Amino acid sequence: MAKIGRNEPCPCGSGLKFKKCCMNKTATPAPPTTPDGKPQLSLDSEVKKIQKKAAERKNSLTTFGVFVFFTTDSGDGWLLEISEMDALQIAKDGKAIDVEIEEKEETIEINWSHKFSVKNKTFEVKDYKTKESISYPDYPANRIVKAINKARGQFSQELLDQVHIQEQEEEAEA
Repeated sequence: MAKIGRNEPCPCGSGLKFKKCCMNKTATPAPPTTPDGKPQLSLDSEVKKIQKKAAERKNSLTTFGVFVFFTTDSGDGWLLEISEMDALQIAKDGKAIDVEIEEKEETIEINWSHKFSVKNKTFEVKDYKTKESISYPDYPANRIVKAINKARGQFSQELLDQVHIQEQEEEAEA
């Protein structure tokens, strides 16, 4: 990486000289990049962005491959997966919820907590453990459906079918 001179324009784009802008600020590490120099995105970093928006109680909706993220002005945030309609709440009432996401080179492992659906303009989730269903009529159901349909349009059904790897139960020894 080239060194930036103190009298050169700041690379942050502020228009100020580097010495008057970012030179003395704590440097944040640059995001990892792919071999072609593009930023390498991670699901974990996207979750953190959405949790921040939830804390700020900003409405947002973002797609990331087969994932849809959304937040509400009440501070709730969700991660949705479009192929199996899985959901994971990542923020509630403006507070981030710790989630375990294991990203490997070839796979991403997420412990999904809910199944979701959108019915009659209402976002609904069913908890996998308790089987309890909850409806959220104030969530942006129409925008969620549009985002899901748009994301699905980017992938073939064959590819969507390959998103989930079913865990094989080990056979008990007789």
